[in-house]
This record gives sequence, C-alpha cells and structure tokens, in this order.
Amino acid sequence: MACTRLASRSRRLLRPAVASLPRASPPASRPPPPLVGPASPTSSSSPLLRRLLQLRSPAAAPLASPARLLGDGRFSGDGRRWFASEASAAPAPAGEAAELVEVPLAQTGEGIAECELLRWFVSEGDLVDEFQPLCEVQSDKATIEITSRFKGKVHQVHFGPGDIVKVGENLLNMIVGDSQIVWHDNIAPQPDKSPGMDSTRPSSEDGSSSGILSTPAVRHLAKQYGLNINEIQGTGNDGRVLKEDVLNYAVSKGLYKESSPVFEDSTGQVELLEEEKSLLDVHRYGDKKIPLRGYQRSMVKSMSLAAKVPHFHYLEEINCDALVKLKTSFQNENKDHNIKHTFLPFLIKSLSMALSKYPLLNSSLIEETNEVVLKGSHNIGVAMATEHGLVVPNIKTVQSLSILEITKELARLHEMASHNRLASADITGGTVTLSNIGAIGGKFGSPLLNLPEVAIIALGRIQKLPRFDDNKNVYPSSIINVTIGADHRVVDGATLARFCNEWKSLVEKPELLLLHMR
Repeated sequence: MACTRLASRSRRLLRPAVASLPRASPPASRPPPPLVGPASPTSSSSPLLRRLLQLRSPAAAPLASPARLLGDGRFSGDGRRWFASEASAAPAPAGEAAELVEVPLAQTGEGIAECELLRWFVSEGDLVDEFQPLCEVQSDKATIEITSRFKGKVHQVHFGPGDIVKVGENLLNMIVGDSQIVWHDNIAPQPDKSPGMDSTRPSSEDGSSSGILSTPAVRHLAKQYGLNINEIQGTGNDGRVLKEDVLNYAVSKGLYKESSPVFEDSTGQVELLEEEKSLLDVHRYGDKKIPLRGYQRSMVKSMSLAAKVPHFHYLEEINCDALVKLKTSFQNENKDHNIKHTFLPFLIKSLSMALSKYPLLNSSLIEETNEVVLKGSHNIGVAMATEHGLVVPNIKTVQSLSILEITKELARLHEMASHNRLASADITGGTVTLSNIGAIGGKFGSPLLNLPEVAIIALGRIQKLPRFDDNKNVYPSSIINVTIGADHRVVDGATLARFCNEWKSLVEKPELLLLHMR
C-alpha cells in the first residue's frame, strides 16, 4: 500500500500542471512576447523534470541567451531558435494556442558560414507537412534542400531567391501547434537530390505591390517615359522587366522611335532628343554589375587563398602514341554503349600509381603545427566547367578502382555537376586535382592549388607533332603537354621532377600498369 501511494505521488509530481495555471497578463506599455515553446511544468513540478525538459543536444550550439520561464508556463529567450524533433514530442492539452516558431538556416557542412537561397518551394500562407521541402540553398560545397520539421502554416519568409543567408539566420516563421514544438537547437538538412537550377540569378526586387520584378534603374527609366511598369511585359527570369522591355514598350507607345536602317532614305529617320539618346547609349553601352553566386563565389575565396601560397610549376611533354592505341582497342571491344572510353581514366589511374611511389604529392600541410599529413586515399579531383561555375568533384579511393570503374564514376560526377546536383561528399575530401584544359583548348597552363592539396596538374590538348625515332627518322607523334603546380613549402623541385618521370613512364608504356595493378 505504501509503495502504491508513493508511485501515485510520483506520477502527480511528473504530470505537467500547465492547464491549472492562469495566463499572465502582459504589461500595458508593450505587447506580450511571442510564445516560443511548448507547455512547461510550473515551479510546483519536479525540478528534475524542468532540468530534463531544458536539456539540449550535445551537438547543439550555445544559446544566445538563457531561457526564462514565463508566468503562463512557457519558456522564452532572446535569440533562441526552436526546431522540431518528433522523437521528443509530447502531446499537448487539447485546444492549446498555436505557436510562432523560427526556422533558421542550420549548419550545412563543416566550415560553411553562409549559403545562397536558390528558390522557395512554399510561400506565405501555405500549409506545410512534416519533412516537406521548404527551400533550396547552395553553399560553397553543394546544393542542399531544406525540409520542414514542423506541420503548420508558413507565416512569413525573410529572404528571396539570390539572397545570401548566414548560418543561424531566420529563413521563415511558421505557425505550429504545441504538439509539434520541441526544444532542439540544430537539425541538419538533407543532401540535395533535386534537379539543379541557375545559381547565378540575381536577387529579386519588387517593382510594385503587384509583384512586378524589376530593378530601381529600370523603374526609374519607366518613370522618365511616364510609363506604368505594371503594364510592361517582362522577358527576364520569372517575368523580370528589363531595360529592353521598357524601351521597346516606349517605342510601341510612340514616345520615341528607333533609327531607321542605314540603307533607307535618310529623310525617313527621326532624330532622338538628346535625353533619349543618352538613355539609349546607357542602355547599349552602360556598365553592368553581375553578382557572383554559388561556385563562382567559392572560386573567389579559394583562389585568393591559393595565391598566397608559393607555387612551383613543372612543365613536361608526354608521348601518348601507345595510350592512343590502347584507348582505340578498348573502344572497339566495348559492348556497352553507355560507356565511352576517353584518355582521362587512364591518366587518372596512372597518376594514382605514381602517387603510391611519391606519397608527398598526396598530402596536406598543417601550418599551425608544421606537420604534413600523408593522405591514405587517392581522392583525385577533376575540374569541370559548368553553367553554374567551376566545380571540382573528386573520385574516391582511385588506388582501389579499375579503369572501367573510374570511367563510370567520372561519368556520374559529370552528369551530377551538369545538373547542379553534386552532394557535399562529391566535392570535399580531394587530395590531388586534374584540370583538363586541353578539352577546351590550350597547350600549357599555370594552375593554382586547390587547397589544402599540395599538387595540381593541368593537361593540354593532345596534338600531332613531328618527332625523331631512334634512327633519327621523323614521324608523327601524339604529344600532350602537362603542367604540375606544387606547394613549394612541402614539395621541392627534385621530388616533383621524379614524380613526373614516374607518371610519364606509366603513360608512355601503359603495359606497365599491369605490373602494379592489384
């Protein structure tokens, strides 16, 4: 009987007593603070229970300010973010008021401080289910889809497509019922699996309350002609009104006429007013500012850092006659029409074998401790030029892959990069980079390092050049020029030359690959 009374008393202590508490009246001088958390136990409840309810994930970031227990049984704190976590959710009393919660941009990857907002999947007033995609953002490393941890209604969005959002900044506010609110400080977004989109699109500006997209300069131009910008059909992205649209509309209204072709009678030409000529000249020849987005912004940062590193560049030419014959034989024997054999997988595999003999080229420097880390895996990156900018995905553990497997992985990375769908794992962790500039044109390059790597190789195009054989007879030969850039703090010239000789011998005599393959 005593045990039964004790258990009953324990249950009463652990039961939240929110329903019995009167709501505190806010001061008359200012409105009450927003409700930011679920119903919480009062001071009459167990102190241990209050401690448990305030516990945060060990990986969560520090609070901006301590939470306070309000008189209505809820917690509030300046700068506090609230996230959903279905694992910890507890049912709330029926009829409880909904809550206004913030959905900040969570940490999307190591070292990422900000992301570009590409597009919204929802708008204000939309009803959102749990795990429904909210928006798509792009960091320096990957495109990521942010999903909802709540089931509720979108109250307000704070950024538009093209805006730069810092980690921790509030993306949007949602109205959520108490049963969906849980105290958690950081929820990582899901990796991107959606089709890519143009990350170079500038941020949108409302031309009027009706939602017409235009820049201040375009609106000013329309105002000078006395035009209503709402009547102009935009031809830019998402219906954006451009300067060309304003000028064409002005022509259609007879506000000014374009000059006639030079072959027409000069008497039919209409002189433009000086002000109109000036506007037309600005339209045709004026400077334009183009914001750097996505991978372009990443390139600015990485190349600025790389320029501070002392580089040593080594130039060499490699005879590819045997490689050309081998590639042709592989392609003739190929029965899989989805696979196209190129020179690059052979060069990547032979490069990996040369790295096994000279591991210093597959390392990174820790400046703080003056240590060099010899990487265990050969994660060879391949620079790819896409419409979204330059990106360098890497093929993992090349030393354990066959040439055919390298070919397939290279095709996969190229497909993902062209659609802006590369995952963070595809872009991070590289140890050496290949830049195949010869696929576009050029013989030599002077590449900058892709830090923290200590080596990068630029490949020129393969071209037919006259060379001498052992009997001093001239014959046509397939020659490729390579330029190796290395961190001169780690790699000296002699080591780089020996490494290049090893790689060159494997390319010129590909049968040697068989001796080292496992």
